[in-house]
Amino acid sequence: MTYSEQLKPWCIVRDIPNQENIVVKRFRRRDDAVAYLQVLKQSARDIAFQIIFKAQNVNIPRDNEALNGSF
Repeated sequence: MTYSEQLKPWCIVRDIPNQENIVVKRFRRRDDAVAYLQVLKQSARDIAFQIIFKAQNVNIPRDNEALNGSF
């Protein structure tokens, strides 16, 4: 992940069946991403978009580790 991508963790992604999501645009703030998503939904009604938070080095514990209290 580049430094520029680290500064802009909020992403609008396009959903593509049977493939990974394509990042359309990145934002620093969630509010900016939500506003841009509204514009996209009005102009491209047939295409599905989502907002995701894509951070670097985020370790999510597995369910059994979280229950045991060890990370």
